[in-house]
Amino acid sequence: MADLWSQWLLHRRHADDPQLEQAVRAVIDRYIERVLDGAQLTAGQTLVDVGTGEGLVAFRAMERVGPTLRAWLTDVSEPMLRHAREQATERGVSGQCAFLHCPADRLEGIADASVDVVATRSVLAYVADKTGALCEFHRVLKPGGRISVAEPVFQDEAIAAQAIKAVIDSKPAEGVSPLMVLMHRWQAAQFPDTTEKIRVSPIANYSERDLVRFARNSGFVDLHLELHIDTLPAITHSWEAFIHTSPHPLAPPLSLIMAEQFTAAERELFERSMRPVIEDPKAVTTDRMAYLTARKPD
Repeated sequence: MADLWSQWLLHRRHADDPQLEQAVRAVIDRYIERVLDGAQLTAGQTLVDVGTGEGLVAFRAMERVGPTLRAWLTDVSEPMLRHAREQATERGVSGQCAFLHCPADRLEGIADASVDVVATRSVLAYVADKTGALCEFHRVLKPGGRISVAEPVFQDEAIAAQAIKAVIDSKPAEGVSPLMVLMHRWQAAQFPDTTEKIRVSPIANYSERDLVRFARNSGFVDLHLELHIDTLPAITHSWEAFIHTSPHPLAPPLSLIMAEQFTAAERELFERSMRPVIEDPKAVTTDRMAYLTARKPD
């Protein structure tokens, strides 16, 4: 059975649109290459791919390093772990893999000081106890072992939703643009829009600086973080594909938000206003990704 993680990764991330799926995969491949550059894996080592999803980090690492690399593929989602196991068999690398169903902050089944590298891609963003997860990474690493993680930074989206709400709340109802109200309704369904909601939201209550602090408090040294903010051409110009995607697994797609929270007249106004923006061939998007590497002391 599907869960919210597998539903998003295998379907909603690209709305089952083949062209969009190809574009999304190209973006993901770029993240993975950066993570593996930071991992500095060599022959004979053992990798833990935490929150493996489709197994892409581990499988690409095997392509880079070769048949002597061993990998633990862990995930909180049983459907995704089954999918990764099937992919390993199809790729002929199942003998290099061990699979573990567990959350990122409880890597039970992996022994202390037994692996060389821990890698993640868009995993800690969804973990409430990020320091706890990093302590687990520290525990399973051998002395001198490395972490290499890539995590999205969603704080700006939450701050933007909060700002729209503040504008609406500061004006009488008749003075607020109907489109602004709908924009807020959309954004608030996908990102927290108040200080309190941001504070308790795993996806929005941290910045790239917090990631450094969490890692340092977990015992890591030689920390290096790069925040990449890239303004890029939008990867979808199809309105239908756009409304059936969502920016992260915890967010409902725009199509569901419109169906449940907009009247028919509001849906018509929103599509009339926003569809040209999405379908504009010059549309751009902003990508914010933090890349962190660090080492467990010898």
